[in-house]
Amino acid sequence: MDRVYTHRSGRSESGQSSRRPTRRAQWARDGDNAAMDGRHAAAAAPGSDGSGDDAGRRQHSVVSLGASLLGAIVTFLYFRYVDVGTSSPRPGPGELIFSGVAFALLGAIGLSLSNRWLRPLLRHRVDPASPIDERVRQRALLLPYAIALVTFIGWAMAGIIWGILWPLMAGTFTVERALRSLFGTSVIAGVLATAFVFLAVEHQSRRMLPRYFPAGDLSSVPGVPRLGVRTRLLGVFLLVGALPVSLLGLIAYTRTTAMRGASPDEAARLIHDLVFLVLFVAAVGLAMSVVLSLHVARSVAEPLREVERAMDGVAGGDLDARALVVSTDEIGAVAEGFNRMVQGLREREQIKETFGRYVSREIRDEILAGRVALGGQTLDVTILFSDLRDFTPWVEATPAADVVQALNSYFSEMEAAIRSHHGLVLQFIGDEIEAVFGAPVATSDHPTMAVRAALEMRRRLAAWNDRRRAAGQPIFRHGIGIHSGNVLAGNIGSPERLAYSLVGDPVNLASRIQSLNKDFGSDILVSGTTRKRLAADVDLMALPAVRVKGKSTEVEVWRLR
Repeated sequence: MDRVYTHRSGRSESGQSSRRPTRRAQWARDGDNAAMDGRHAAAAAPGSDGSGDDAGRRQHSVVSLGASLLGAIVTFLYFRYVDVGTSSPRPGPGELIFSGVAFALLGAIGLSLSNRWLRPLLRHRVDPASPIDERVRQRALLLPYAIALVTFIGWAMAGIIWGILWPLMAGTFTVERALRSLFGTSVIAGVLATAFVFLAVEHQSRRMLPRYFPAGDLSSVPGVPRLGVRTRLLGVFLLVGALPVSLLGLIAYTRTTAMRGASPDEAARLIHDLVFLVLFVAAVGLAMSVVLSLHVARSVAEPLREVERAMDGVAGGDLDARALVVSTDEIGAVAEGFNRMVQGLREREQIKETFGRYVSREIRDEILAGRVALGGQTLDVTILFSDLRDFTPWVEATPAADVVQALNSYFSEMEAAIRSHHGLVLQFIGDEIEAVFGAPVATSDHPTMAVRAALEMRRRLAAWNDRRRAAGQPIFRHGIGIHSGNVLAGNIGSPERLAYSLVGDPVNLASRIQSLNKDFGSDILVSGTTRKRLAADVDLMALPAVRVKGKSTEVEVWRLR
């Protein structure tokens, strides 16, 4: 039976299944591999050293309270000075004091609720080495929604306080005024302030997300709403376009209705008030339109610029480049997909470099480019076998660690000689080396390559022995056999373990010729078949033909001097 000599592949060395993992498992593995890179990115994020903990809390507080205070002032001016109405008295000191106390109380309640939500996040940021709880990661993503909800609740309570509670205390309560105040405060002003706070807090929270998501796996956290780009843009369009226009239309309708049957002086006053109202609403609406538009544009443009930056890095050859994933929308999905793609490129490059340790770069590139058939083909090749002499007695008398160290050093020298002449080491078996020239990439001068590799192996062994002799260590001798012929080459094995193998009589004969070195006292023997295909400048000496096991005819061999 023919011997089968193999080149081990990197597949399933542990004997485990090499089946393709599921997408969830693949993402989890990519996340594990990318976590370290993500932590580097997180460390570079603002406040990553813990100094930004209080600053982040202050920023959220300033945004929420600032937006609410500005909205409260505008709303107060509108109802108490701009759209006063015939039965609305001017605000007195009591109302101003009440308004200040009520706003402070609402602000304190809002800060308490916000800090309660932020506390687990800040606790983790103080100790970044602690494991990240899934609930903490979920809170980090829900932070803009939580702060916006607290803001809207505050505005809803403000509508009740200034639309119902204060009029009852002042004796000016009417259902019409209460509904008007509730609608203007809680719905109009509350929705605008809530939208602004959401976009502003979202922008600030994106700076700290890399700390909680070092691998950029935002989409893996359940229970987080996905606010898509289309929904975001549509919502802002309604706030900056439809809402002001609807409000202006409502104001115009109520004023023109009030003019019916009014005296000329009253009609003139109503027209004057209408113009002033339209200018006020238009100015406030324009300011809010600009602010909200800038925020929503920034929420889309900045993540895209981050992906663009990472793409430029990869295009420049930086496979360690990563896009920070800071949202759960379509742009965040693109960033996550981009990072998985780069992770795949890194793995491919790693496989390429690892494969290059087994074959020459030229052979590696040919195989990876798909220009070499590994499924099985008949090739004309030259096979080289090398075996150490008197190895077993030395192993029995030498510590195991010294044996392994010496073998690794010897194999490194020999493998370098083989690779330098475009050969492929198929396997190391004990102290034996089996190599092939002319496969998997076919070449016409593979016999000459094999002989030159054998000569370099001789020179390298001599230099290596000189170093061992100088160190007081025993020297090694080896025998090399070379033969050429047609073999079957391809990936052979089970689905769990494949190896690039050679099958055929030339493989067996090359091994037998190597063994003849013991009989002739030589170190390199070449078959007559290989000798006929060599250049004339190769120094060979003819030896008597011999009969080897498995051959019915004598084999012609030559000694390489």
